[in-house]
Amino acid sequence: MNKIKFSNGLEMIPSKIIGIGLNYVKHIDEMKSIPQKEPVIFLKPNSSLHDITQPIPIPKNYGSVHHEIELAVCIGKAGSNIPVESAEDYIAGFGLALDLTLRDIQGKAKSAGLPWAIAKGFDHSCPVSSFVQKDSIKDYNNLNLKLIVNSNERQNSSTANMIFKVPFLICYISQFFTLTEGDLIITGTPEGVGPLNEGDQIEASISDIAEIKTKII
Repeated sequence: MNKIKFSNGLEMIPSKIIGIGLNYVKHIDEMKSIPQKEPVIFLKPNSSLHDITQPIPIPKNYGSVHHEIELAVCIGKAGSNIPVESAEDYIAGFGLALDLTLRDIQGKAKSAGLPWAIAKGFDHSCPVSSFVQKDSIKDYNNLNLKLIVNSNERQNSSTANMIFKVPFLICYISQFFTLTEGDLIITGTPEGVGPLNEGDQIEASISDIAEIKTKII
């Protein structure tokens, strides 16, 4: 099983990675979708995890692979039906994640009314940074996310623009899935998603959490 690492040396094994779709208004607009009254949830398996500091392999012959930079939340203790008022007590820390998406496969599945698990859950589709402890972040509701590909800025926004905030997401998700120690919630991406190709150089950052340089292979 793949592990995630904290900057203080702590390691955890996520049993699941819970993705949130359509959580930034401008991203909803660029995807030509509509806002939802409740969070859009999908799952990635543990096998999708990848150390973002290492070259990131992407699939060939399956169409376009898109980048989506996201704030990742690591759960620190088990819970279900968690009240929103207590949700912060379940956070161990925060990291940077890329939610890689096979966009053509996802589009075809959506058009046919079929599930799109392959588009989100393929191997190496969730590169993550090391995580920092919750207490080291002053305000996780106001962090800058930025992604640069080959010196061209593609994504630049703030977690302040999330539609559904982190405590609500923990509360909502825990009504359906028991959250366990090490589980990750990737909280949605802002506008600017786009394709990646072999050889692309990536700079990804979330203020107070990580600044990463990596490449696509």
